[in-house]
Amino acid sequence: MAKEISSDRSYWIQTMRKIAEPVLQSVSQQQLKSRMPVEAKLDGREKYSHLEAFGRLLCGMAPWLESGPTIGEEGQLRNTYIKLAKLGLDAATNPESPDFMNFSDGQQPIVDAAFLAHALIRAPRELYNKLEPDVQRNVVKALKSTRKQKPFFNNWLFFSAMIETALFRIGEEWDPMRVDYALKQHEQWYVGDGSYGDGPEFHMDYYNSFVIQPMMVDILELLGDQFPDWKEMKEPIIKRAKRYAVIQERSISPEGTFPVVGRSLTYRFGAFHHLAQMAFQHRLDENLHPAQVRCALTAVIKRLIEMPGTFDEEGWLRIGLCGHQPELGEGYISTGSLYLCATVFLPLGLLENDPFWQGEADWTSKKAWSGGAVPIDYAFSNHE
Repeated sequence: MAKEISSDRSYWIQTMRKIAEPVLQSVSQQQLKSRMPVEAKLDGREKYSHLEAFGRLLCGMAPWLESGPTIGEEGQLRNTYIKLAKLGLDAATNPESPDFMNFSDGQQPIVDAAFLAHALIRAPRELYNKLEPDVQRNVVKALKSTRKQKPFFNNWLFFSAMIETALFRIGEEWDPMRVDYALKQHEQWYVGDGSYGDGPEFHMDYYNSFVIQPMMVDILELLGDQFPDWKEMKEPIIKRAKRYAVIQERSISPEGTFPVVGRSLTYRFGAFHHLAQMAFQHRLDENLHPAQVRCALTAVIKRLIEMPGTFDEEGWLRIGLCGHQPELGEGYISTGSLYLCATVFLPLGLLENDPFWQGEADWTSKKAWSGGAVPIDYAFSNHE
């Protein structure tokens, strides 16, 4: 029997709320640092973990905050979370706040300032334009304070580029060279069939989805017309992004699992940041029906979020992929890092009448392993 149209959306909202509530409630009251536990393998991660949690959470929630419903129960929740997020932006960037976050000490803040910047790009009206002028000034100062640090020679180039893109978006002085370097270098690192190396070498992990392709697409979406060579890059990059989304959808098993490969697996369904973004932007390949992507992502969310041990007694995420698995936490992982999982929720920025939320459809592997008809796959070529 087919599910009701809104059942998956309700489940997504419920899950997003469960993840977001402790972070937004705490930071809005300037109590994130005092309330959030910091689970980590290495000492010292507490000086980064709070910006990680707040920036990564908003990065995923931003489209819903920007363009979600304004009425009904969901609309009321959205309005509440917008208020909490704005209070949080004040708390995070005000040097007098107990929750003033670290934007400049060490290299890690480049990463999470970039996720916060990505949130501002995805929700400029709600998360920047409607802020009080003094809060806007603090946000700008916080973003610019990351410039004294040099990113690593890998996907981190996009963190600096994303911060500059956000500064452009909000009408501030920005540095085209940081953007150009990230774009041109990743063009050199393209390895084929829709994937990029994470630096000079290709890594079999999910960083094409965690960072590289979502940031690349959104940077070019906003800045692609600034220079002729950037404009020429946009079409092939979107084609590659479509191909990588096909690969991502095909990697989801009939049971809602996916390959346990590569680092940062504790970002859970943040592994599908890219697929979620392509669905949100209506850029899926013609062989991918939006409903099958929604059903596949719903299966993944359920498979992971409902595993006992995912949350502690106070509702904070714990390190793991499927439940509490602290052994999976690399040295750079702490409690705040885990909130990159929220990027799966980007399609909540689509209203309920969008095809993404309509009907029900099996995804590719579910059809294939039940003997159903599936489209033949192919290797993508830039020359097509």
